[in-house]
Amino acid sequence: MFSIKRIRRAAVAIVVAVAAAGIGIGVTSTASASPASHHAPDHHAPKLSVVPFNMSGCVINAKYTLGRNTGNTFQQVYQSSTVQGTPVAGPNVGTKFPVEDYVALPIGGDQVYITWLDPSTDAIVDVFVMNLRTRTVYDYAPGSAAPQSAGTRPE
Repeated sequence: MFSIKRIRRAAVAIVVAVAAAGIGIGVTSTASASPASHHAPDHHAPKLSVVPFNMSGCVINAKYTLGRNTGNTFQQVYQSSTVQGTPVAGPNVGTKFPVEDYVALPIGGDQVYITWLDPSTDAIVDVFVMNLRTRTVYDYAPGSAAPQSAGTRPE
């Protein structure tokens, strides 16, 4: 049975991640508030989906220039269902983070929403929105008064 607290956390994380990324609902919807509006469907808009995106084998470096993680670069190494984050530059180098479970969902043509979960409790540990084209990374890590960070994926 899902706990209400876990569902609320997930909902908050989704809202914050989407808002932080500056993406609107319009990215994945062709709905209109005006009944008189007759827009042709956008054939370039992504199809809504809840099919997870397999990130197995992906290695992503995220260099943070804004927010909680400013000055740090973290390497994320993805397997079929787990991820290991390791600080590779900045003040957090030497910190050992646990292996976490993850779920990744495509949310736009070039964007992916990634949630890291504690394997023993399924609690949300970290949430990312990554734009693969612009190489931007938005991060929301619960547990502090200012949990958000933003940065880029260096070349």
